[in-house]
Amino acid sequence: MTAINYKALIREVPDFPKPGILFYDITTLLKHPEAFRSLTEELAARYQGRGIAKVVGIESRGFIFGGVLAGRLGAGFVPVRKPGKLPADRFEVKYSLEYGSNSLAIHRDAITSGERVLIVDDLLATGGTAEATVSLVRQLGGDIVGLDFLVELKDLNGREKLAGYDVHSTILYP
Repeated sequence: MTAINYKALIREVPDFPKPGILFYDITTLLKHPEAFRSLTEELAARYQGRGIAKVVGIESRGFIFGGVLAGRLGAGFVPVRKPGKLPADRFEVKYSLEYGSNSLAIHRDAITSGERVLIVDDLLATGGTAEATVSLVRQLGGDIVGLDFLVELKDLNGREKLAGYDVHSTILYP
């Protein structure tokens, strides 16, 4: 089987969502059945046998890969959501964005202390969202096995905020 060039399947959209930003649109990869299957198989193989009990997906594109990985690994899936989206008792953490702040939430009963957790999202940029998610998982006592991203924008140094954790990115951009 020939290796699939995932990077070639990602559409680059200039000036979105604002002038000067180059947006990496993963929907063009997701609609490619062979690429999507291959990618999820590779990720599942990477984490197989590591005792992962829960896969945490970050809203919203982290739900796509997180849900598939949870199913393939025989793990539960836990969504980390933006404010006002979770109905039950939850932990919430604020984090900084380039211009302003936001917050993320997780249900307090989503992870049991000591459970092995994999955190998944589509993009690692400045690392603020991932760092906030790490904080939420730690509040619940989760043992973070690793963080996995489809795309990493290396020049934004988000990996530095995740020092001490196993971080994997499939596609790297400068």
